[in-house]
Amino acid sequence: MGMFDWKQQPSDVLRQGGVIAPDERLPWPQTAAMGVQHVIAMFGATVLAPILMGFDPNIAILMSGVGTLVFFLVTGGKVPSYLGSSFAFIGVVIAATTYAGKGPNGNIGVALGGIIACGVLYTLIGAIVQAVGTGWVERLMPPVVTGAVVAVIGLNLAGIPIKNMAASNFDSWMQAVTFTCVGLVAVFTRGMVQRLLILVGLIIASIVYALLANGLGLGKPMDLSGIANAAWFGAPAFSAPVFDAGAMLLIAPVAIILVAENLGHIKAVTAMTGRNLDPYIGRAFIGDGVATMISGAAGGTGVTTYAENIGVMAATKIYSTAVFLVAAVIAVVLGFSPKFGAVIQAIPLPVMGGVSIVVFGLIAVAGAKIWVDNRVDFSQNRNLIVAAITLVLGTGDFTLKFGGFALGGIGTATFGAILLYALLNRGADTQPQTSTHKAA
Repeated sequence: MGMFDWKQQPSDVLRQGGVIAPDERLPWPQTAAMGVQHVIAMFGATVLAPILMGFDPNIAILMSGVGTLVFFLVTGGKVPSYLGSSFAFIGVVIAATTYAGKGPNGNIGVALGGIIACGVLYTLIGAIVQAVGTGWVERLMPPVVTGAVVAVIGLNLAGIPIKNMAASNFDSWMQAVTFTCVGLVAVFTRGMVQRLLILVGLIIASIVYALLANGLGLGKPMDLSGIANAAWFGAPAFSAPVFDAGAMLLIAPVAIILVAENLGHIKAVTAMTGRNLDPYIGRAFIGDGVATMISGAAGGTGVTTYAENIGVMAATKIYSTAVFLVAAVIAVVLGFSPKFGAVIQAIPLPVMGGVSIVVFGLIAVAGAKIWVDNRVDFSQNRNLIVAAITLVLGTGDFTLKFGGFALGGIGTATFGAILLYALLNRGADTQPQTSTHKAA
């Protein structure tokens, strides 16, 4: 089938419990509605990641839309996925830029150069996969490795909200209120509200914050003046990359994590749709890599396929790639709205801190879920040692220096897990497995 060759489906397919395949679509009104739902699903994480790195959320949203369009074109419209801000970059970007955790990142250019380098490496890996297949990736990064690396991304970031995003006792209590709100939404709501647990919890906590700070004077009041003064439409503040060798060496290895999560996502979508998407894995890596380079060149974060949107597909049984075209276009429009950016900037820092605690915790648990889903056997000393050492290297921010270059935290954990597994696995009779989940 051609790139835009979708089959028109009757509007009552969903009522009959039917499955909409990647190369099929609902009538455009329903497709548009589904696109809006996918924008909402990716929204919380795609906006949160740039804020935690001091990037412009407007550009991140814009580039998530552009990246999704690029991914669609490179994969020929065959792989249903949304590309949003990757949390795998947060730790290394903060390390490369010495970002303090609040306001715009004054050293953003250095991070952008590293993000572009990561995109180049990711694209090269995709080209190799396209030529020889994924077997070597699966042998290099079995579930015990990918699970540990994903868990480390969350654990390495744990100190940021707790140490940097609560300036007072009131702020700390507001963080607790926030993650409690998210937890209540997650457990006691249903349907779309439950799937938007981060966004809904954040809104509730912001209202509580306004009542306590603006109303009772217990904390720093929310400043909403920026929202009123911001224009509805306008160009975002693009940033130019700076190519620093140290930052590029630090950030580029994130490509390994992106490969693991993208591979897991495609395997998951293959299982859900019954369509073999393995022939498109190399193109998916290339699409994600090119999208990451384009995003970095404009001032955006690195991008990755999103578990949130895979969750929406699993719930709705609509895997149509046409839906992601609509979602991408909506994201591009939002990216050109300064008022949208002003709303994001008005969110109180401790509320963002409380949400971060939840998100980073969910990333860590997602790593453990990879182990559970793939039945990783921890009675084998090889698996036990690889996981144990990786978790402490990443959480403790273990750093190795090579001359003037320092590799710390997530970097040492990622390379350590891969090299340690390869060393301990020599001569062992094991079968390669693939992971089935990822971090947001």
